Amino acid sequence: MTDFFELFARSFQRPLTNPVLIFSLILFIILLSPIVLRKFRIPGIIGLILSGVLIGPFGFGLLENDSSIKLFSTIGLLYIMFLAGLDLDMNQFKSTGNKSLIFGLFTFILPLSIGFPVCYYVLGFDFMASFLTASMFATHTLVAYPIVSKFGIVKNQAVAITVGGTILTDTLVLIILAIVLNIDKNGSISDEFFIRLIVSLVIFVVIMFFLIPRMVKWFFSKLESEKHSHFIFVLSIMFFAAFLAEIAGLEAIIGSFAAGLVLNKFIPHSSTLMNRLEFIGNALFIPFFLISVGMLLDLTVLVNGYMAVIIALTLTAVAISGKWIAALFTQWVFLFNAKQRRLIFGLSSSHAAATLAIILAGYHAGILDENILNGTIILILITCIVASFVTEIAAKQIVLSEKNHEFDKNTLGMGAEHILLPISKFTNIPALLDFTILIKDQHSHHPISILSVVPNDEQAENNIIKTKNELNNYVIQASSAEVNVDVISTIDYNIAGGIARVSREIFADMIVLGWTEKNVGVIDKFLLTNLSKIIRSVGKTIFICQIEKTWIENKRIFLMTPPYAEMESGFEHWVHKIIKLANELSLPIEHYGDMKTNHAINKLMKKYMLQQKIRFSLFTEWDDFLVLSRNINDEDLIVWVSSRQGFVSYSYSYDLISDKLTKYFKNNNKIAIYPEQNHEHTAEVYGDISSEPITQSIKTIEKIGKGIGGIFKKKDS
Repeated sequence: MTDFFELFARSFQRPLTNPVLIFSLILFIILLSPIVLRKFRIPGIIGLILSGVLIGPFGFGLLENDSSIKLFSTIGLLYIMFLAGLDLDMNQFKSTGNKSLIFGLFTFILPLSIGFPVCYYVLGFDFMASFLTASMFATHTLVAYPIVSKFGIVKNQAVAITVGGTILTDTLVLIILAIVLNIDKNGSISDEFFIRLIVSLVIFVVIMFFLIPRMVKWFFSKLESEKHSHFIFVLSIMFFAAFLAEIAGLEAIIGSFAAGLVLNKFIPHSSTLMNRLEFIGNALFIPFFLISVGMLLDLTVLVNGYMAVIIALTLTAVAISGKWIAALFTQWVFLFNAKQRRLIFGLSSSHAAATLAIILAGYHAGILDENILNGTIILILITCIVASFVTEIAAKQIVLSEKNHEFDKNTLGMGAEHILLPISKFTNIPALLDFTILIKDQHSHHPISILSVVPNDEQAENNIIKTKNELNNYVIQASSAEVNVDVISTIDYNIAGGIARVSREIFADMIVLGWTEKNVGVIDKFLLTNLSKIIRSVGKTIFICQIEKTWIENKRIFLMTPPYAEMESGFEHWVHKIIKLANELSLPIEHYGDMKTNHAINKLMKKYMLQQKIRFSLFTEWDDFLVLSRNINDEDLIVWVSSRQGFVSYSYSYDLISDKLTKYFKNNNKIAIYPEQNHEHTAEVYGDISSEPITQSIKTIEKIGKGIGGIFKKKDS
């Protein structure tokens, strides 16, 4: 019994050495500190940092800042930068590249220009110490990035600019650090140093942006079904990129951010893989990093003499003011509002990893003294607290302001959006379900409903049980992406009738179907296929998909719209969905259609502040659709917006386009869209004109002629 109590007592001796107990303690802190501080309206990030202060070697001494803590801390920091690269809207990032460059220069030059005179003339540091300390003011760590991620504003232009500027300024500062340390060691800097640095940077860029993408594309294409392997592979790329950056003479965070940029187009933001990456980072590694930042802080320096206090407060004031001025200049140049300025300041004002790396390197080299080191640690605590408060307040204000620019939910069928996914073959469910997840409104409380219609015969009951069991497997696939799915199996004499009936019963406003695999013959056109019956009997938006390859193999969306497409009642709905798909897949859109339709799309994007690169080309020869074939590549995702008979944008020549797409573009991913349409809208457009019966008769005769003509042409050939 005595041995038990001795073992128990030794387990709780400070610092803790039992790895199981250490990990349990950290997990309890990650769990409880945000919950407790939330009641006092304090951001959870601050709670994690302060918890690190309390349990660290300068607090109660429960934990040592040993190699295991440093390992998890490094992983957390790399994860922050990696997710920052993954979360970027690449279309917006490309359009704001120049803005990121300008902000990066502002947030580098202004703090450096303010900090050097203060360090040299006010605090009395020598030239090298002043220059290195001032360069520290130019760095910042995206400690508050999880806050903007939580509020869902990572695609805001201010966030994209700040993240891009972070990479530029940290890269420049780390290059300065390498130069200063080289001068301190050798007394001067040689041409060999610059040659080695440039060559290593070129090799790093070639590997990351030319070789790695090809490797990723091959891996995801060949091992599409190995979902768990995808997660391990992505993490491997992140750490390998960080290692390559260190070899190139840069900081590891530069490599992890570059890995995020490279993988951005391969990992859709609503995908299962993205959900897993964000979950493990936000739940474990990033909180671990924030706790480790707190463990570095030694608050006792404040009572060790007035000089330490003066240096700490001066460095903190210069660091905060320099970043605030940089954010102000950015606001003036790009005409941002005050909320965006505060968001930029909040994200860029926190100093942690890069700052600590510079100061520690200078301290170990003898350039900086202990007062500067301790002052910098206090600076890290204060700036992280300020950044967290400012970022959370600004993020809330931006979210509230953006609600005034949301889509009209009644018009678009969103907010309460309900998608029905009828299936006929189990082999194509994963691809169709992935597509549905990509375009689904994340704010909708309705699940995706997977429907199977079983023929009404003697085996109907057994078939329903069997079908439900098989469909339940796909509920797990969707739940991995935090998307709810329910399974519906029903009996009906007619498949199309069953789908139409269920769509009305559950108030579905969008249906996703699989593409017809074979061309429709002349006789079939009159008997009507199940697909045709569904299109005619259901007036909601219908997406008909044929997914022949993985999404990562697509390089652009080839969008084709008929004249008057903008006059259909479901126009805004499908435009929103295609832009969402393009953003998820980081693909540009090539639009072929009518000038008025293009103007309507641009007007819609401006009205709702949608960010997407769309290139327009006028096309009117729909009777000779194959003229477009010269512009379609194998890597194109073909999207064809059609219409139902009797509505404003319908033409009988469009009925043949689906057949031609199936015949001539077998290897392309294809989507046909039938917008939501109602008879009231048609009546408003056409007034008292009601010539549909006559028109339909003429079109039927023309179809018969074309069908018979095609038969004779085949015989002649």
